[in-house]
Amino acid sequence: MFMTTRWMNLGLPSRARRAASAGAMALRARAATAGAVALLACAATAGGCLPGALAAQAPARTTIVMLGTGTPIPDPERAGPAVAIVVDSVAYLFDAGSGVVRRAAAAARDGIPALSAPRLGTLFLTHLHSDHTLGLNDVLFTPWIQGRTAPLELYGPPGTRRLVSGILDGNAEDIAERIASAGGPAAGGERANVHEIGEGEVYRDARITVRAFRVPHSGWAHAFGYQVTTPDRVIVLSGDARANPAIARACNRCDVLIHEVYSDSGFRTIPARRQPYHAQAHTSASELAAIATAARPKLLVLYHQLYFGASDARLLAEVRAGFAGAVVSARDLQRF
Repeated sequence: MFMTTRWMNLGLPSRARRAASAGAMALRARAATAGAVALLACAATAGGCLPGALAAQAPARTTIVMLGTGTPIPDPERAGPAVAIVVDSVAYLFDAGSGVVRRAAAAARDGIPALSAPRLGTLFLTHLHSDHTLGLNDVLFTPWIQGRTAPLELYGPPGTRRLVSGILDGNAEDIAERIASAGGPAAGGERANVHEIGEGEVYRDARITVRAFRVPHSGWAHAFGYQVTTPDRVIVLSGDARANPAIARACNRCDVLIHEVYSDSGFRTIPARRQPYHAQAHTSASELAAIATAARPKLLVLYHQLYFGASDARLLAEVRAGFAGAVVSARDLQRF
């Protein structure tokens, strides 16, 4: 089945030349994942592809939106790590880095209403590192203030319940004041139904099935990747992980593999005392190339990119040196 090859780079500062290059690459990769036999030409601007450049195709049921591709290093062009998978106008969030709801609002404004704040109702956390959870307050409270009436359905590793309890306790006065205000939000919508997970199937509804698998990430006892199966795609997210065989097993010719990465050349420039940590916590470009070669995804999407001073082009070259398949280095608000 052919999928929509629409790609947009939404709501970002003006950088038309870079958007054009990234847009063309993402468009080609999206066509590859759908088994397209021809590539569509797309004239991209900072706002996305020009509508006249897109040929009519059967609509895809699944869209991936990279809400945030950042790391703990503050980058004004990259929000904290967060991915949305939208299936049949229902959004599922994976991780909640800083800025997640505002990035979702940007995507909603530009054609994905499932990502409007009141409709953010399901979130999966890969692990509890702060850069992946700083936006949890945002996902709990902002959609509630904007009209969500049901609790957030939250899936995450052991410790997630304690984290939510601390957030609610620390914001108790705020919550009480808002509920008591005239026309304020309904009580209960600020809360979360927390599901602490292990390996295996953790969620299923009429649209998606989500399976969690353990990944090694520095000293964390509980860190997970996710395999997401929708009616028309299989998507695997690494979360934060050092090189390991679980990801290739979970992918196994999947449609899209979304994987964290750091630059080999950049790594050699960081202080020697810090190198062991990153080697135990994350995956180098050359290691990811080997994983992707074994996994054989139709599209490899890089996120949580740790450049350590290297350029994006250099990072991509390092991956492509060992992986012959389609690969894109994602930016915030790209769609696949």
